[in-house]
Amino acid sequence: MTTTLNAFEVFEIAEQIERNGAKFYRRAAKISGEPGIRNMFLGLVEWECRHEQVFARMRKSLSKQSRELRTFKPEQMPPDTKAMAGLAVFGIRPNPADELTGREGAADILRKAIEKEKDSIVFYNGLKEFVSARAGRDKIDDIIREEMHHIRILGQSLEQRE
Repeated sequence: MTTTLNAFEVFEIAEQIERNGAKFYRRAAKISGEPGIRNMFLGLVEWECRHEQVFARMRKSLSKQSRELRTFKPEQMPPDTKAMAGLAVFGIRPNPADELTGREGAADILRKAIEKEKDSIVFYNGLKEFVSARAGRDKIDDIIREEMHHIRILGQSLEQRE
């Protein structure tokens, strides 16, 4: 069976990844015992929600631009987009917040969050292969920069605990 993706579907996946990120951070905030950490996670929830809105607008704009969306078969995709499609399976899990049992310490949660942010960056770098400059590639670059900023925030918080 050959799997294909089109740009519209890729944006839907990106939106789901952001929703999943928001769920993860809400759960992390809920189980965090430290007010400072809880507030940091709640701030990240807001960022993820904004990212979801950006991708939703891009998807809607794309659907208005063209009814014939470019479709890619896995064997035709550049290597980065193959990795991106693999991450999409991870990204659309029903509820990644279920990975947090509530028994993790702050450092464990921060490490998991950093890994998720890194995976998002890989996905979004691959996503750029599907998006023309006209369709908003620069917005994806902006989101990548924000995800990198999230890693710095999380990393600094982790360093304070280790």
